[in-house]
Amino acid sequence: MRQLLKAATRYPLIALTVAVGVAVLAIELFGAPVLGRWVATLYVGGVVITIGTRMVRDLIRGHAGLDILAIIAMVATLAVGEYLASLIIVLMITGGEALEDFAARRARHELSSLLDRSPQRARVVIDPIDADSELVREVAVEAVAIGDVLLVRPAEVVPVDGQLLSDAGSFDDSSLTGESLPASRVAGDEVLSGSINGEVAVRIRAVRLSDDSQYQQIIALVKDAESTKAPVERIADRFAVPFTLVSLAIAGIAWAVSGNPTRFAEVLVLATPCPLLIAAPVAFLGGLSRAAKAGVIVKGGAVLERVARVRSAAFDKTGTLTQGRPALIAVRPSDEFDATDVLRLAAAAEQYSSHVLADGILSAARARGIEIPRAERASEAATNGVTATVEGRVVVVGKPAYIDGIIGGHHRATLESGQLAAYVAIDGRFAGALILADDPRPESAAVVAWLHKNGVERTTMLTGDASATATSIAEAVGITSVHAELLPAEKVRLAAALQPRPMMMVGDGVNDAPVLAAADVGVAMGARGATAAGEAADAVILADSLGKVVDLVVIGRHTMRVALTAIWIGIVLSVGLMLIATTGVIPAVAGALIQEVVDLATILYALRALRGRSAVLSS
Repeated sequence: MRQLLKAATRYPLIALTVAVGVAVLAIELFGAPVLGRWVATLYVGGVVITIGTRMVRDLIRGHAGLDILAIIAMVATLAVGEYLASLIIVLMITGGEALEDFAARRARHELSSLLDRSPQRARVVIDPIDADSELVREVAVEAVAIGDVLLVRPAEVVPVDGQLLSDAGSFDDSSLTGESLPASRVAGDEVLSGSINGEVAVRIRAVRLSDDSQYQQIIALVKDAESTKAPVERIADRFAVPFTLVSLAIAGIAWAVSGNPTRFAEVLVLATPCPLLIAAPVAFLGGLSRAAKAGVIVKGGAVLERVARVRSAAFDKTGTLTQGRPALIAVRPSDEFDATDVLRLAAAAEQYSSHVLADGILSAARARGIEIPRAERASEAATNGVTATVEGRVVVVGKPAYIDGIIGGHHRATLESGQLAAYVAIDGRFAGALILADDPRPESAAVVAWLHKNGVERTTMLTGDASATATSIAEAVGITSVHAELLPAEKVRLAAALQPRPMMMVGDGVNDAPVLAAADVGVAMGARGATAAGEAADAVILADSLGKVVDLVVIGRHTMRVALTAIWIGIVLSVGLMLIATTGVIPAVAGALIQEVVDLATILYALRALRGRSAVLSS
């Protein structure tokens, strides 16, 4: 009973229509058919006026819809005395809206789950200096300041982006990346808001405010996605005029041949347009939901439509085609120093550096099992290098000019295309060079090959990096068109000229934001990319994998196929049933009930957008 009351509250017009229908049947049983007819006529007349008013407003705005068919069908059934059929038509129209609402909520489930889990509160450690203290004050997540030390208990959602202070932790990032396996992190690693802590309480230091954190950015994208409507969702409107004319023609011919006006009403009952109006929106909501589950937030159905038709693709290099994390490939010590010692001391100094190469050096030292000592003192010359005192020795790591300026001389390592070097001096003597390279992502070549094989006619690289490095990476991943050493404005100009269209651009950094916004489809690598890139893009990849680009294209194409097929199912079934109805074998009441089955079939087919095969990338 409670469920019925809840449904009646949510869909009052359906409840009212059912109540009127029951009342009319009861009046008929008590032997007052005229009264029953008048009750039905007055109620349906009110519905006709309501729909008609809405239709006129749409026409004034230049939007021709399919409501005219429903109005004519209701008026026709009333005119020939089929007032029960007219009530069923009303129930069908209102029921169609209810079915659409149900399907939309089903399709929107993955998107809504992101909003439902949005962190609301945070526990700020009162005495952050005391490593064992668990005294906290609970505050709203918006009140967390950068630098606050937060306590995140087991199974709790991380409230803001932070740096892990505890020795180690395990986090469920599935709501952010779509990856089902927990991610392990160690002290110093970044922990993103929206992650779920594992079995042990951890401390993190807030590095971003709530509004700037990953999860809140995702929520903003989700809201954009839900509020944006794809042009193809209105594709049914393009069928409005021809479908209306065909329906009226079939009904008119049936009336003329039979000489019976009831035949006109029987045909039009089957021409009500609910399948056309419902199918596409449900399909696109399903596609958005599927993309979110796969780790890609798409800003609306219009993006999925454009993705489905993409014919050109452009890629940034660093952090997009490459891993964006230069890895150590060699240590070249001078004759006076040992390679392991050079790496150990350099890593100790680089703990205090913000340079892009620092992570690669530290990761290499840890991977080799080297215990990294703490520095007694450290200072950094921004973009040039870092100086630290380690175990009583003065260690300098940085650019060659920076090293030369401190110890004198001229020190340069021979580098191949795509390689970078950090130079090391110890106690005023040149100690050696650390050679790093930002290699292509393991999946980059497979992604480019898949796009070429599946209808994307042209791929190109648009990058600000040096030409030699860009060409080397492009050859490795299968891209033949390279534009290097570009400024952001030049990227936008080249992207605008790229043919054929539509064109998809994939990037990750702040410098990519303009070209992502200008592209037909802008895709941001958002796992570690800049907020500006995510805001400018049409879709944001949450996992650190270029393979999600293929997932996005596959989902977009599948969604379009499902939406168009669902629309044509509605058209074909409606026209076929109308032709059968011209023979008089389908009474008006039965026709109205049959059309409700057509509605259901169309919606069920549209929900196929929630499922589909994933692409398999060849290695």
